Amino acid sequence: MKQKYQIDGISCSGCVAMVKKTLEAHPDIEKAEIFLAPKGATLITMKETLSVDELQKQLNALEGYTITEINL
Repeated sequence: MKQKYQIDGISCSGCVAMVKKTLEAHPDIEKAEIFLAPKGATLITMKETLSVDELQKQLNALEGYTITEINL
C-alpha cells in the first residue's frame, strides 16, 4: 500500500538519502521515495499501514524532520 506524506526539513540530496535509509530500516516499510521537487514530497510503500506517529518515531532517530500525511 502506498501513502503520500510531506517531510519538512528536507533540503538536499544528503537529507533524502539519510531519511530514506532511516525510514526503510522499519520492518513494515518496503520503499520510501522522497523528492526534492516539490521539496519533501514522499511516497511510502508499506506492508502494514503505519500511523503518522509511528513514522515520526522512526524519523526521530534523526533531528529536524517532521512528517505529515497528505490527504487527497
